[in-house]
Amino acid sequence: MTATMTAARFHGAGDIRVEDVPRPDEPGPGEVLLRVATSGICGSDAMEYRMGPVIVHPLDARHPVTGHLGPLTLGHEFAGELVAIGAGVEHLTPGTLVACGAGISCSECGPCRSGRTHLCTSYATIGFHRDGGLAGYCLAPAGICFDAGAYGLPPDAAALAQPMSIAVHAGRRGRIAAGETVVVIGAGGIGCFLIFAAVQWGARVIVSDLDDERLAIAAALGAATTVRAGAGERLEDALADVQPDVIFEVSGSASGLEQAVALAPRGGRVVAVGVQKTPPAVQMQRVTLDELELIGTVAHAVNDDFPEALRLIARRRGGWGDTAPEVLPLASLLDEGIRPLAEGRSRRVKTLFDPWIDSARPSETAAAQ
Repeated sequence: MTATMTAARFHGAGDIRVEDVPRPDEPGPGEVLLRVATSGICGSDAMEYRMGPVIVHPLDARHPVTGHLGPLTLGHEFAGELVAIGAGVEHLTPGTLVACGAGISCSECGPCRSGRTHLCTSYATIGFHRDGGLAGYCLAPAGICFDAGAYGLPPDAAALAQPMSIAVHAGRRGRIAAGETVVVIGAGGIGCFLIFAAVQWGARVIVSDLDDERLAIAAALGAATTVRAGAGERLEDALADVQPDVIFEVSGSASGLEQAVALAPRGGRVVAVGVQKTPPAVQMQRVTLDELELIGTVAHAVNDDFPEALRLIARRRGGWGDTAPEVLPLASLLDEGIRPLAEGRSRRVKTLFDPWIDSARPSETAAAQ
């Protein structure tokens, strides 16, 4: 292994640099060192570029849990090959392809003891609070790394497991059951994975989005009905003869959450998945008088949700080439990834990067069947 590597480093709002940095040290007890194969980005990375630090801790102050100080390597959606393991790691061996859950919890506080590790009182995330996977190598706790090869997944598909696990957790928070009618508002990255999960769990799914291409992907993922919002089609009309059991707001728009609450039937469930950027005008009187359930969701409970995410990623025959059509070199991160996502003009549902290539290549996201 070389002494240096290429990494995407966050130096502040509007300042992400792809630069050479020292390779991480050997893993400590309970840790593993990954040679990163594929890493994805999401809206949270774009938000840091646009206005950060937001989730990222202030760079001039040491993080109270991880101890990180200074510029940070981004990347919380990644997969790679284990090249070294630390003392006490027994369930993984060098050479294994793993997908990383990114979230780090203490295992001792009340939420952790109840299985809600994502609500840990000292929660930290690789790629936001310590150096992440948009780099050649990354250190991670072994307990949040899962054998992706056991599911027949190639690295590009394995890198999709972390965002799929967010969708799995959201679906479970919404208590999706077979035979139910599910509405998904917003067919972006998490929305598309949520659509697929809900269909695989036996639900009928109705999807609303502003983009025709994303609605076509939603249909390919199994959505029974798609609604082109803002083009003369109305979600209300699609629900004229059917009562939804649960509505997921995934766009993060105030109007989306307002619509979700307005369309929920008496006793229905509304799950707020997208992070609201402006205060919505939610009809709380309706929530109270019609006994709606307004449910929040964040991250994933790694031990419960990640294995199901890997199973679902592997389950789609033909792979995920429509959602993640290509893999880009790290040098393209800003122009092809972060900036288009931050400006709302990205044409890909998921954008993946390979830190070891110099030009784009087609993604390989089909599991071995």
